[in-house]
Amino acid sequence: MAKRVVADCRRFPSKKKCTLTIAGTEKEVLKVAVWHAVHDHGHKSSPALRKQIKSMLKKAR
Repeated sequence: MAKRVVADCRRFPSKKKCTLTIAGTEKEVLKVAVWHAVHDHGHKSSPALRKQIKSMLKKAR
């Protein structure tokens, strides 16, 4: 079974005070979290953004 991880938008610096939480496999979460960061927060899609998001993922409980 694939390990589940969580990306919690509250842990990212944001003026929007977003509370979105995304859970799933690392691949699934990265795909959705990058999309969310670009479309909802105005970040540019880049390897650096992906790396930053990946570094902030936590194991799901």
